[in-house]
Amino acid sequence: MKKVITYGTYDLLHYGHIRLLERAKALGDYLIVGVTADDFDKTRGKINGQQSLMERIEAVRATGIADEILIEEYEGQKIDDIRRLGVDIFTVGSDWMGYFDYLKEYCEVVYLPRTEGISSSEIRSDKRDIKLGLVGDSSFLNKVYRETLFVNGIKVVGVCTGNKEVLVFNTGGLNVTDNFNNILNCCDALYIRSIPLYHYKEIKTALENGKHVLCESPIALTKEQTIELMELAKHKGLILMEAIKTAYATAFSRLLLLVKAGKIGEIISIDSICTSLKKFDGRLRTDWEGIYEWGPTALLPILQLLGTKYKSHNIICHIDDMGNNVFTKIDFVFDHSVASIKIGDGIKSEGELIISGTKGYIYVPAPWWKTDYFEIRYENPANNKRYFYQLDGEGIRNELVAFCRAVESGKEITNINSSVSLAISDLMSDCGNKDKVVVI
Repeated sequence: MKKVITYGTYDLLHYGHIRLLERAKALGDYLIVGVTADDFDKTRGKINGQQSLMERIEAVRATGIADEILIEEYEGQKIDDIRRLGVDIFTVGSDWMGYFDYLKEYCEVVYLPRTEGISSSEIRSDKRDIKLGLVGDSSFLNKVYRETLFVNGIKVVGVCTGNKEVLVFNTGGLNVTDNFNNILNCCDALYIRSIPLYHYKEIKTALENGKHVLCESPIALTKEQTIELMELAKHKGLILMEAIKTAYATAFSRLLLLVKAGKIGEIISIDSICTSLKKFDGRLRTDWEGIYEWGPTALLPILQLLGTKYKSHNIICHIDDMGNNVFTKIDFVFDHSVASIKIGDGIKSEGELIISGTKGYIYVPAPWWKTDYFEIRYENPANNKRYFYQLDGEGIRNELVAFCRAVESGKEITNINSSVSLAISDLMSDCGNKDKVVVI
């Protein structure tokens, strides 16, 4: 039996894809199709903002042409697959002519002509880009703007800021204003990074004016306000999505899956630490209070793994001589586990994440919220395993992709469910309530 293998993204599967698969199948008796994972195939230009990995796999499966489907996840996998599966022929479209000649050492390589006049890129280009407005006074907007350049289907058209000096990208051709209503007139959607105190009013105004919103966490400073905004978005048929970049980092997503699959047994304890100094290289690092800057990120693994129905929690804060909250510790008690976060904005500690279980534990080194690596450790060190994943754009890039998909499909496509968003807002409210905080 002659085995043939081919690889591709297969986004928005079309007639050209099908013809290529048919011709690949005709080269032998058994066709293996590798579908490229979302977080691997980033060397061909912008990330596509259209279909998830599972949607693309199901589209290939539905053709009935492939005898076997696998996922391409890492550099060098083609050689591993060819050897492991006993492949006779590797084939791919002629637009890659010569690129895969190195595989001739392992099997025959055939470049097939593409079907003229149709491609996924052309299909995507027929769709109008989402016009995005950036809102806030933080230098973080520079990162967001830079990452939009890697994402199909979205384009920054304006910036609303009272601090133009923080912008380091070329604003030529953009509508730059300090008036919130002005930015609404030129965009379809907003990315909001303003001070959290302003979130509720800005999101509500945007939604009332028919604009989709991607807002840095917390969405609002009370659970009631967050519920109101979520219901307004649903009523208007708009997307309201919470932005915590870590939730979209590949390593963090894989970590959650491994824990939920029972790799370390039952979770007994989670310790999450996020800190930064107020100044870095002489520059003011953040214009947010530490609880807002780091609280949602530090809470993320706890609320996503243990849930939001904790039995009790205790909040301790340290206030400096200027009245600034520079350190917060929150301890949680759940039915069968405990958790704690330590966050500092003006105090420094080891920013690690440790998830302890009955079989082993997961260790994520500092800064865990930007990690591309973590370990599962066991009693017997010989069983330890390390996991490495490419981190592009600190998770912001994948977050923008998810937002694009949600806007285009009209469906919520988010790594942060509503119960977690509500719990974050509720805890932010508690941290601002002197009656619920112990001050040291």
